[in-house]
Amino acid sequence: MTVHFIGAGPGAADLLTLRGRDLIAACPVCLYAGSLVPEGVLAHCPDGARVVNTAPLSLDEIMAEIASAHANGQDVARLHSGDVSIWSALGEQLRRLRALDIPYTVTPGVPSFAAAAAALGAELTLPELVQSVVLTRTPGRASRMPEGEQLTAFAATGATLAIHLSIQNLAQVVADLTPYYGQDCPVAVVWRASWPDQRIIRATLATVDAKVDGSMERTALILVGQSLAAQDFAESALYAPDYDRRFRPQSADSIYKESRE
Repeated sequence: MTVHFIGAGPGAADLLTLRGRDLIAACPVCLYAGSLVPEGVLAHCPDGARVVNTAPLSLDEIMAEIASAHANGQDVARLHSGDVSIWSALGEQLRRLRALDIPYTVTPGVPSFAAAAAALGAELTLPELVQSVVLTRTPGRASRMPEGEQLTAFAATGATLAIHLSIQNLAQVVADLTPYYGQDCPVAVVWRASWPDQRIIRATLATVDAKVDGSMERTALILVGQSLAAQDFAESALYAPDYDRRFRPQSADSIYKESRE
């Protein structure tokens, strides 16, 4: 018996890996976070599977479901939205499984920031402009931010910021970031990225609060950075015609010539 933790993607039912799909189809028990995982993903469950929405359950109750499946020798598909490596409560579940000596696997999924960037048609890192993306959040009821992980600290780097779980703190986000990025810095708020009812608001730090106007909640992702609207940026040297590389040596003296031969 194995518990398979599966990133179910950002919302669109077809943004699911083949491995994730096949694992779901092979498991007689499926535990899914019903508040965020689309029901379309559950269509891959086998006939007769026990399908449990864990949204109203405590961690103890979730573990009781897993322990019951373990006692019956049934594999479990444990579905979380997006990718399980961030803000998924994966760590605490794995800690309990290790204590119970119950085997598990982890299958990554498409994260929400990637789905949001795709919806915007944006590359979050552009040559000579920005080469880092920070995935972060602001403090909430469920968890505090560790000391040192303040939004202003990340803003000081000039990186593209993907701010999760923070739309309710939008005014404070704007106040914290404006001194570092400036009022004209591009901002995009993407609500329910890749879902059929996806919404996008493009703005600047000066205008985003008024444009959102309380009309988005919970699953909205805030993206901030110059890469969201930049047009005047360098092209990657990797594809330059005179760039010497392993698969395209530029001269007889190239250090890559022998490897090509």
